[in-house]
Amino acid sequence: MYGGIEAGGTKIMCAAGTGPSDLHAQISFPTTTPTETIERIIAFFQQQRALPLVAIGIGSFGPIALHPHASNYGSITSTPKPGWANVDIVGPIGRALGVPVGFDTDTNAAALAEGRWGAAQDLTTFLYLTVGTGIGGGGVSNNQLIHGLLHPEMGHIRLPHDLQADPFPGVCPYHGDCLEGLASGPALLARWGAPGETLPSDHPAWALQAHYLALACVNFICTLSPERIILGGGVMNQSQLFPLIQREVQVLLGGYIQASVLLQQIDTYIVPPRLGKQAGMLGALVLAEQAASDPA
Repeated sequence: MYGGIEAGGTKIMCAAGTGPSDLHAQISFPTTTPTETIERIIAFFQQQRALPLVAIGIGSFGPIALHPHASNYGSITSTPKPGWANVDIVGPIGRALGVPVGFDTDTNAAALAEGRWGAAQDLTTFLYLTVGTGIGGGGVSNNQLIHGLLHPEMGHIRLPHDLQADPFPGVCPYHGDCLEGLASGPALLARWGAPGETLPSDHPAWALQAHYLALACVNFICTLSPERIILGGGVMNQSQLFPLIQREVQVLLGGYIQASVLLQQIDTYIVPPRLGKQAGMLGALVLAEQAASDPA
C-alpha cells in the first residue's frame, strides 16, 4: 500500500492505495501555510495506520530541489506562492511517517500516471501540460521522466507576444509575459476581469488562449518530438479549446513535420487527460512505488 500526495499551489490531495481501482482513503483540502498544510498531510496518513503503508510519493508545485545530494533536497524553492519559498516538504513528512518518500513535480507525477493508466499508456515519449493556477509540464522520454539541470519548467517558456494585438503585460512575477504569465487562470482573470469558468464559450478570451497554448505546443513538438501532448488543468475544462488549439498547431507547423498524426489525426494527438483531476495524486502513488523499490 502506498501513500500519494499531490501538493498543488491551491489544493492538496492525499490518498492511500495502489492505483485508480484500489484507493482506500482520500482527502482534499486547501493549501494554506506550510506548517498547517504539512501537519494536515501527516495527520491524514497517521490516521491510516490500519493500512500497511510502505512508502509515500509527493508530486509538488515548484520549482523544487530534486538532486538527492543537494543540501536543500526535498524543498520547494523559488516559487512565487507567498510563504512557500525554500520550504522543506519531504523531510518533515518522511520523518513523521518513517517511510521512504518519492519526490517530483506535480506535472511529472501526472505524466507518470497518464503513462501507467491514462491517455499515454501505449507511448514511450509524451508530454503532460497543466493549465490552471499556474502552467507546468511533465515530460517522459523513452519511458523515463525528463530531468537534468533541474526539471522541466514548461510554463515559463517565452512566446511571441504581439503587444498591439494583446497589450496585456502578463502576470508572472518573474517574467511577466511568459506562457504562464499570459495563459494561466490568473492571467485570464487579470486580462478579462472575470474567472475563466464564467466566460461564455464564444468569448474572445478563448481564441487568444488557444493561440498561446498552440504556440507552446509547437515549441514542444519541435524541440522534444513527443508522440502525444496531454493538456489538463482547470482552464482546459473548456472543451472548445481543444479544436481551436489543434487547428492552430497545424497552421503554425505549416506542414513542415510530416507525421500523419499531426496532419490527419490531430484530435488524437492533443488530448485531455484520461485520469482527470486525479492524475497528479495517482502519479504520486507511482513515485511512492518507485521509492519503495529503490535500494538507496
